[in-house]
Amino acid sequence: MSAITSSLKPEDKKVVAAVLQGALVDLIDLALLSKQAHWNVIGHHFRSLHLQLDEIVAAAREHADTVAERAVALGCNPDGRSSTLASTTEVPQLEAGYINDGKVVAAMTDILSSIIGRMRERVAATDEPDPVTQDILIEITQDLEKHHWMMEAQR
Repeated sequence: MSAITSSLKPEDKKVVAAVLQGALVDLIDLALLSKQAHWNVIGHHFRSLHLQLDEIVAAAREHADTVAERAVALGCNPDGRSSTLASTTEVPQLEAGYINDGKVVAAMTDILSSIIGRMRERVAATDEPDPVTQDILIEITQDLEKHHWMMEAQR
């Protein structure tokens, strides 16, 4: 069995691997929570939120795949297992059952805000060790900030 090698120094690879794993957990959890809200939103703004949440799901899934593939390209093993998510997520969780549209907007705004904060920390952490990964994280953060704006505008 062959291993994927990295052009990064071992200490840089360690930093970048941790950053990418954290981003992966955030993005997978964002996709799951957005789908949970998508299924359970009720209220006057059901239809528009239902569709908007699917856009967030699609973006989170695409970004998660990009992050995981970047990790593998650097010789790191991404871990997107449900047990890993459950034990390491820092994303605020939704309540169970039907959720009023106003509560969905507030919860999703908070969820996106928390992820964006950690993504900005990851952007800063990858400045020296891997500018290529940093560029990927900047693009993801930009997209998450757009979704945050569009969600928060409904408060």
